[in-house]
Amino acid sequence: MFIEVLKYSLIAIFTLTLVCAAVNSIRSHRSAHPATTGVYRSWTNIWMGAMLIVLALILMFVFSGSTLAIVVEAFFLLVGAYNLFAGLRNRSHYARLQQQAEGRSPHPSSPSV
Repeated sequence: MFIEVLKYSLIAIFTLTLVCAAVNSIRSHRSAHPATTGVYRSWTNIWMGAMLIVLALILMFVFSGSTLAIVVEAFFLLVGAYNLFAGLRNRSHYARLQQQAEGRSPHPSSPSV
């Protein structure tokens, strides 16, 4: 019973991450400013990484422990973790660029010129 509820909740989380990745991808293509485009693309990477990690977890519960299934699950986990951390790193970089483009200082204690 618990495993069935876990499977369905993972499928719901997978659907949520899929929709969020698609929305941010569309936003990045429609954005005119390069820094804003970078922020949306980094969020797309974050959601795609989360989606791949959730997909690997779903595969762990659905398929038996064959060698091929374990290799595919490990691959999805590694690629998902890489996308997640790369998206987080890129988001901080593009958020700083976006703040500078809007005229705000990235650090509140830095003197304004």
